[in-house]
Amino acid sequence: MATANLLALDTATENCSVALDYQGERLHIEEYAPRDHTKKVLPFVQQILSQAGIGLSQLDAIVFGRGPGSFTGVRIGVSTAQGLAFGADLPMIGGSTLQAMSQAVARLHGAERCLAAIDARMNEVYWGEYALVDGLMTLQGEEQVIPPEALSASDVAACAVGTGWQTYAELLQQRYPNAMLVENPLYPSAQDMLDYGQWAYAQGKHCPACEAQPVYLRDKVTWKKLPGRE
Repeated sequence: MATANLLALDTATENCSVALDYQGERLHIEEYAPRDHTKKVLPFVQQILSQAGIGLSQLDAIVFGRGPGSFTGVRIGVSTAQGLAFGADLPMIGGSTLQAMSQAVARLHGAERCLAAIDARMNEVYWGEYALVDGLMTLQGEEQVIPPEALSASDVAACAVGTGWQTYAELLQQRYPNAMLVENPLYPSAQDMLDYGQWAYAQGKHCPACEAQPVYLRDKVTWKKLPGRE
């Protein structure tokens, strides 16, 4: 079965990344750039399209990191992807940052289960549990924002990944004593949104640019924001 030609981008965390799946060949660019997403992401898009020798018109869809993550970072990613999609009249596919990290754990470590946690500040984590189903890390239950100590305890054996595990290691390991912490990847990457993007495109799970939505998980945070955090 032919694969779709997809461009993916993600700026939801400190990592800024762009990836391309064109005629079955994949390219990616990424950089740790916590304050420079707006300066980096479009040049990365131009660079990767130039490297492949194609334009936006040769794509089938644009995949974007829909969150969860930094409110500012998620907004940058969604609005950038929307601008590109509007300009080229392309549909959009929203990919979860937690799913992308889990997919990376399957790719890099051969894991079949993953506990993904992104530091959400304010003593909470963005949390998702994933299991490998037909090559795709699939959400078990719901993604949530939650204090680590409020998670239901489990003896599940799984890889544990993300900044949440770095910040709240002791609390999370008390809840999941059989979790095996892996340091790579620490952040989501657009290259690991491509597998989900292919599946979603094949299933018709895409939308017009005007309907693309971020996923924050936490809605009411303005009054609690910490200086320099967003």
